[in-house]
Amino acid sequence: MSDKENELEALNMLSMQMILHAGDARNDIMEALKFCEEENYEKAEELLEKADKDIVAAHKLQTQTVQKEARGEDVTFSLLFAHAQDTLMTVKSEWEIAKRMMRIFKRIDEKIDGKKVIK
Repeated sequence: MSDKENELEALNMLSMQMILHAGDARNDIMEALKFCEEENYEKAEELLEKADKDIVAAHKLQTQTVQKEARGEDVTFSLLFAHAQDTLMTVKSEWEIAKRMMRIFKRIDEKIDGKKVIK
């Protein structure tokens, strides 16, 4: 195998790890939203924290590759890596929206119930 082929294989493996972390985060985000619907904010928050850890792990993998290019190293283009970045960005946005929605749900519940919901 040539050096270029080895680089592409390594980048593809890294990309798959990013996608797996992002996918796990997405699953946890969707599950957290289900718990929000049930007003189980504690469990929802746990899942969003877990999702955040996967997002951070995926972001660290992305950063390794981006920093190589920033240092002037030749980085092989990979459509799979571009897809992994897109997936990560989308899941991060979903996480941000879920966090905001949970705050909104809590406030609505506080107003309806006339009591403070544990944050």
